[in-house]
Amino acid sequence: MNHDHYCDEYLIQILSEARRFALVGASMKKSRDSSMVFEYLLSKGYDMIPVNPGHAGKTMFGQTVHGSLFDIAGAVDVVDIFRNSRAAFQVTEQAIGIGAKVVWMQLGVRNDEAARMAEDAGLRVVMNRCPKIEYARLEAELKSPAV
Repeated sequence: MNHDHYCDEYLIQILSEARRFALVGASMKKSRDSSMVFEYLLSKGYDMIPVNPGHAGKTMFGQTVHGSLFDIAGAVDVVDIFRNSRAAFQVTEQAIGIGAKVVWMQLGVRNDEAARMAEDAGLRVVMNRCPKIEYARLEAELKSPAV
């Protein structure tokens, strides 16, 4: 996989098939990018799970904040990483551990070693992209009864 360029079909497939996102690094501050991405994807019909150990047990847009990916009951389709590139490796290990289907690293987050590990485990990977931006850009293609 060329992680410097993603074809639209690859991103459309991920965003069309995904139902449940775990956003790692979710911020309770509404002015933060992670909060805005969380709220946007929630408004588009995705089941959003905030993950932040410092805020575990609190609620964010009506959703309970979890301390780690391992605290989430049920399947997770996409682990959206709002942490730095170094931390992305550990989050990717956890994503593999919970059986996630996709690891999505936010703008400015890239960890090629984590990407290789995820792909070797059968996960799809997106790096240095924002699902909110990609969804908005591809919205016409994504509109269907499923999303």
